[in-house]
Amino acid sequence: MKSCVITSPFHYEIREIPIPEPGDNEVLIQMKSAGVCGSDLHIYRGENPCSTYPLVPGHENAGIVAKTGKNVTNVKVGDHVVVDLIITCGECYQCTHGREEVCEHVLVRGSGTDGGWREYFTAPEDDVYKIEDSIPWKDAALIEPIAIGAHCTKRGRIQPDDTVFILGTGTIGTIILQACKVIGAKVICCDIDDDSLIRAKSFGADETINSKTEDIAERISQITGGHGCTAAFDSACFPGSLTLLLQPGIVCNAGRVIPMGFSDKPESFSQADINKRELDIIGSRMSAYQFQPVAKNMAEGKYQLEGLATTFVKFSEIDQVFKNMENPDPAVKKTVILFD
Repeated sequence: MKSCVITSPFHYEIREIPIPEPGDNEVLIQMKSAGVCGSDLHIYRGENPCSTYPLVPGHENAGIVAKTGKNVTNVKVGDHVVVDLIITCGECYQCTHGREEVCEHVLVRGSGTDGGWREYFTAPEDDVYKIEDSIPWKDAALIEPIAIGAHCTKRGRIQPDDTVFILGTGTIGTIILQACKVIGAKVICCDIDDDSLIRAKSFGADETINSKTEDIAERISQITGGHGCTAAFDSACFPGSLTLLLQPGIVCNAGRVIPMGFSDKPESFSQADINKRELDIIGSRMSAYQFQPVAKNMAEGKYQLEGLATTFVKFSEIDQVFKNMENPDPAVKKTVILFD
């Protein structure tokens, strides 16, 4: 089988290695599709402190069960499946209190350990979820990023009567938009690019704001009748974006702010900025317990998937993925690798 391995920052190679055998409680998966995430770009550039080399990237993985260990009962050969990105201990405080995404010993496939950019790999049966055969492979790879949207909206306690502000309308911003619309909330999307905002409108945004040409707080005041938004997601994630969301006029009293990024640059806001309005600042990382409900929603047609992934690359032509990383094209919003 072929495996794509990042050997060091800005270097990768395709290796021929044996197909692995599943252990007693493991499943062998023949890969059919894999998403390309911004985190894969950071790994390629050597910007992820959790990653060491050599490393097989890929945490958005879908495929067919090719073989099962003798103790496996959840899936069978031939089942279409997606694979959870997190590997957890199951015993720490976080795991036993429904927060396995921040397990004390968490490992992330494609980041802290080898992922799915290879033709076959094994995973414990508990990390493998059956999906409907009707879901096309090009869409099945989107279950993981959509699960992130489902998780962060759950963390943000989004309700149908919320007015939600989303800063940044790239892939994750668009996914959060859809997750909010499935719940029934009103959504205002903000970006600096008109084409991205037009795309957000096509995915269901109720209102859009171009922060390059419009004052965000002023426009929110106009849209909300001076009340402000009840929740705000930071999917732009640049140094200063959290401070931006905390400025008066964006989030109302008792509102929630959910940052999605990992910027490590200090920002300037005070306790008073939070406590005067009794805001909740809610962290969100990856997802937990969302793969199966997202797969069910996808099979039932609850998401608008056309155009969410913009670029499709055969695994045999994976060089193109790295060329796109090295020469970014604004038209490439989301790439999915399709296996031959």
